[in-house]
Amino acid sequence: MNTKNMTIKEIQEALKNGGTSCREIVSNYQKVIEEKNNGINAYLEVFDDAFATAEDQDKKIASGEMLKPLTGAVFAIKDNILIKGRVSSASSKILENYHAAYDATVIKKLREAGAIFLGRTNMDEFAMGSSTESSAFGVTKNPHDLRRVAGGSSGGSAASVAMNSCVASLGTDTGGSIRQPAAFCGVVGLKPTYGAVSRYGAIAMASSLDQIGPITKNVEDAETIFNIIKGKDLEDGTSTSPEDIQKEIPAKLKIGVLKYDKEGVDGEVNKTIDSAVESLKKLGHEIVEVELPLLKYSLPCYYIIMPAEVSSNLARYDGIRYGFSKDAGNLLDEYLESRGEGFGRETRRRVMLGTYVLSAGYYDAYYLKAQKVRALVKKDFQTIFNGENKVDAILLPTTPSPAFKIGEKTSDPVSMYLEDIFTVSSNLAGIPAISVPAGLSKDGLPLSVQFFAPWFREDILFALGKQYENTINS
Repeated sequence: MNTKNMTIKEIQEALKNGGTSCREIVSNYQKVIEEKNNGINAYLEVFDDAFATAEDQDKKIASGEMLKPLTGAVFAIKDNILIKGRVSSASSKILENYHAAYDATVIKKLREAGAIFLGRTNMDEFAMGSSTESSAFGVTKNPHDLRRVAGGSSGGSAASVAMNSCVASLGTDTGGSIRQPAAFCGVVGLKPTYGAVSRYGAIAMASSLDQIGPITKNVEDAETIFNIIKGKDLEDGTSTSPEDIQKEIPAKLKIGVLKYDKEGVDGEVNKTIDSAVESLKKLGHEIVEVELPLLKYSLPCYYIIMPAEVSSNLARYDGIRYGFSKDAGNLLDEYLESRGEGFGRETRRRVMLGTYVLSAGYYDAYYLKAQKVRALVKKDFQTIFNGENKVDAILLPTTPSPAFKIGEKTSDPVSMYLEDIFTVSSNLAGIPAISVPAGLSKDGLPLSVQFFAPWFREDILFALGKQYENTINS
């Protein structure tokens, strides 16, 4: 049976009726990797124990053991999420030979649910980028058009799902790094509420913004995986399990369509949003226009807070404790040369920018002011979701355009940073967001829409996402 196009639910049904085996599923995916990965570069490593795990699962099925929620589900894992004993390099030369000493909490939870880990995927170095072009191990290409980027920073994770080499993958999202590549590759990407999923075992970029989430073939799979990996973790003090959220979803939702400057957005993206509005109206939902007054300040705010946290988090990579080390004449030179050669250009740029905004004389002018703006962004969302004219969800684009060509934006960092214009505000506020495929452009490139929901209301995103998905697939 050809299982490479199947969803988690379909794989489980095939296993139950004897139509396939876990070993056959892994074999099908490995064949795809052999055929396509040299051209796409989604995987940095394919694990050698995937067949052994699959065969063990097949024995348990044969003995009559009940299937676990993810039995037979083959995952690709972003290179900054730790799997014990495996290389976890964050696609950086400075961690090229670093082997994880423990499993990330999300890895433990997926393993306990029956997931099979097939390999680790390429990414922008330390998750810093929107195209996977800053990886120390080469760019990941878009499976829909090899001349174009797969997005970033979770480009390899999105491409691995889009090229049908796994059923799902994990990525991390600091300013859009799950949703943007998912949008470019035509798959589903979920950024959970900050704290809903443990960050323990994810190599930190910006700790107050980072969040782990799934990339999948459909919304239902994203929901299944989220429900497995979510929850409070004693290893992560920022994680939580709110018990007071009312989980009732009205049949008719009030959806706010974000007002934005359409002149700076690709025409086909604008048409996709207009079409989504009409589809949601036909489903019986109420549509209103909403404004995020501080949207234009979200990006500059993000690009002050994020580099500041990068500067702090990456201070540990000094060439002394672990990772790449350059032998030099004295301690200072060893620091400078190890970091200078171990870090790539974009990483060095963000470390320097972050160090600058945290330095004496500039902390109040930049970092402190950005934190105040962040509080106001969160307040804007509280007004939208909890105010007098509150809405249940917000509809907006995921990206300003479909996937751009490789090399098109690398010489202009500001142009690259603008890729995050529709995604960073949800990270600043900590709300959940999902990107859902919306068909193809006239050039055959994936288009998408994005939904925001109130804090810890991922259930609204799943309900709305599945409804919209059905209108696209019908």
